[in-house]
This record gives sequence, C-alpha cells and structure tokens, in this order.
Amino acid sequence: MVRREYYDDPDAPVPNSLVVATSAVVVDGQGRILMQRRADSGNWALPGGGMEMTESLADSVIREVREETGYEIEVTGLVGTYTDPRHIIAYSDGEVRRQFNICYTAHIIGGQPAISDESTEIRFVDRSGLDDLPMHASQRLRLRHYLENRSCPYLG
Repeated sequence: MVRREYYDDPDAPVPNSLVVATSAVVVDGQGRILMQRRADSGNWALPGGGMEMTESLADSVIREVREETGYEIEVTGLVGTYTDPRHIIAYSDGEVRRQFNICYTAHIIGGQPAISDESTEIRFVDRSGLDDLPMHASQRLRLRHYLENRSCPYLG
C-alpha cells in the first residue's frame, strides 16, 4: 500500500476517517533516536501507528514499537499531542485520514532489532544526522519538540 502525506495543501483529498495514533522518540544509551524507514512512503519516521479499541494509549505505542522495530520499550514521558487538521494522509486503498497523534518518549528495556512489513530499515540516528534523512514535516516537528527539551509537552 502506498501512503502520501499532505500538509496545508488545497489539493489534498477530503478525509474519510479520523485515527487515534501513537508514536515514540525511543532513545538508546548514547542518546541516539530510533528511526524507521517506512515501506509505504520511503520516508523516515518515528515508530508508531494506530491505536486499537482494546488498548490504552501507552499500550498502543509499546505494541507499535515492538511490531515495527522488535524492541520492547518503557514509556518515560510525553513529547506532545499533534492534531493539526491541515495534515492529511492518503492511502492507495482509498482511506484518507486525519490523524490524532500522541508522541511519547521511551527507552528500550529488551528485544532485538527486527524489520516489519511496514519498514525497510530501522536504525539509531545521532541527533546531528536527523537533518539528512528524508521525512515528512510532521515527523520533524515532533523531533524538534523533543530536542528542545521543553518543560511541558507540546499541545497542538
């Protein structure tokens, strides 16, 4: 399935779903950030995805990180909430979503690296290398908020 993201684009299709999603800035012992290269767009992103009806928000991000990277994590904090209606995600199956994303901070407590069918590559990236990775502006915003070491989470 192919994914295309729009931001503040008058040509973006009209959303037909609203999805609650979670993502995580997972940091290793050297301060590097876990990133995945998405199979559906080729862009780099924080691991994460849609919440299921039977789980909490924190359970959602723990499951998504495990499924997409192979790592078990512990949630340690909140980067922010991301609800901008100008951000639209269209999939080749006809779903056009507006996404409500809650981005957490986390660290690894177990597991082994493993690529899922949703990614083509995972790796830890030094902060200085993030600018070199192709990624959507919504991902850069979350990373920027994390790197700012805010005293309060971003609420947007």
